[in-house]
Amino acid sequence: MADTAAGAERRRGRNETEEERADRMWGELIQEVRVAQTGVQILFGFLLTVVFTPRYATLEDTDRAIYILTVVLGACATGALIGPVSLHRLVSGRRVKPQAVTWASRMTFVGLVLLLATMTSALLLILRVATHDGYVPYLVTGVVVWYLLCWFGVPLWTRHRYTSR
Repeated sequence: MADTAAGAERRRGRNETEEERADRMWGELIQEVRVAQTGVQILFGFLLTVVFTPRYATLEDTDRAIYILTVVLGACATGALIGPVSLHRLVSGRRVKPQAVTWASRMTFVGLVLLLATMTSALLLILRVATHDGYVPYLVTGVVVWYLLCWFGVPLWTRHRYTSR
């Protein structure tokens, strides 16, 4: 009897069915995706306007290449971060929510990596055009390290540190 009480006391997590867990995880995922979607869509919208400004014609070839790469990365990030919405709509009612959550989570992760690449290349382009200084790659590297720490380092450390074994 004492073992049962101790086991119940040590037990962590929720007592939920696979479907209930999928519903909860889907709700959490969609909330997370909304934040990232908004950011990537605003960034992508601004990127699309650059080519129509007079300054674009004066960019060096390297800066134009960085711009094109940035736009393509932004388009890919937008697709990956909107993908979970389409996935949910197309599989809704088919009793595959646990699998949909897994795939939507993967698309979201890919979208975040692409968003990181988009923001990195956008920052590189902006700082190159704004300053023409040799310290730009170091500054961009510092910001990327910060993004990696905030987006992946702290979450992975937290997962490792606080996940019960």
